[in-house]
Amino acid sequence: MKKKALITGITGQDGSYLAELLIKKGYEVHGIVRRVAIENSSFRFWRLKNILKKIKIHSATMESYASIFNIINKTRPQEFYHLAAQSYVDYSFKDEFSTLSSNINSTHYCLSSLRELKLNTKFYFAGSSEMFGKVQETPQNEKTVFHPRSTYGISKVAGFELTRNYREAFDIHASTGILFNHESERRGYEFVTRKISHMVAKIKLKLEKKLELGNLEAKRDWGYAPEYVEAMWLMLQAKKPDDYVVGTGKVYSVKDFTKTAFEVLDLNYENYTKVNKKFFRPSEVELLKSNPKKIYKRLGWKSKVSFNQLVQKMVINDYNLLKKEIN
Repeated sequence: MKKKALITGITGQDGSYLAELLIKKGYEVHGIVRRVAIENSSFRFWRLKNILKKIKIHSATMESYASIFNIINKTRPQEFYHLAAQSYVDYSFKDEFSTLSSNINSTHYCLSSLRELKLNTKFYFAGSSEMFGKVQETPQNEKTVFHPRSTYGISKVAGFELTRNYREAFDIHASTGILFNHESERRGYEFVTRKISHMVAKIKLKLEKKLELGNLEAKRDWGYAPEYVEAMWLMLQAKKPDDYVVGTGKVYSVKDFTKTAFEVLDLNYENYTKVNKKFFRPSEVELLKSNPKKIYKRLGWKSKVSFNQLVQKMVINDYNLLKKEIN
């Protein structure tokens, strides 16, 4: 009998890669989406176009306990991956209320439903390196103290604590992956990495002249998203639930990403890049660097795609997409 997995946020970057991975492993995959996504499927489901016929989609609102409860009760999955969130950090400064309400409540509703239904379901919560914020030590590991510097980061810390509490209080197999920045060709255009790769391709094709960015000195630990969803899966295969930092352990600045992206298409970033103060965050997170020793030691996970390979994949993909549109 096939294992069943339920994924919230299945239409996003991570959700789509996770769904593909689970299908390859022989799972029956179910996904929760908002009704608006079904009504505008060509726009919302583009990341799932190759597997749409192989998954089962359920319409629900993450702001409703009854809605989430009913779908969990209907599907009764062995594994539940909660990836849905308002995940754009910059937007969380503009709409604090919906970020906190949506991200925290949805996690609580998922966990509470599992408890009420008394299902033997393994639960994964998508944490974030933004929980570390103003870092208290470098690199950051599972014991590093959180100091979030955005409403998004605060909401993720709350989700982390809820997940840990339900694990300890109610003996639920609930784990959090504290994922550092992970990018891909499916990254949303609102994220800085995709903004860079897309604009570099546009500049090469003479569709744009300048790329405007905020803090070029911010340093991040960037990995390749398809590898990170495997880490999520491994956490739910472990006998005991736990929390894991997932990253490469290597750090590059936004300037490094920009420079490398332009070099992919034989351009000099200095000729096309401009710093614009409007893209700076109210409270910057200057440095995030993972210490992924625990997940490697316990689950055998390690990132393989290098920083240069990641940037190249994204730029070439955007260049080819734009070229196709022009022709």
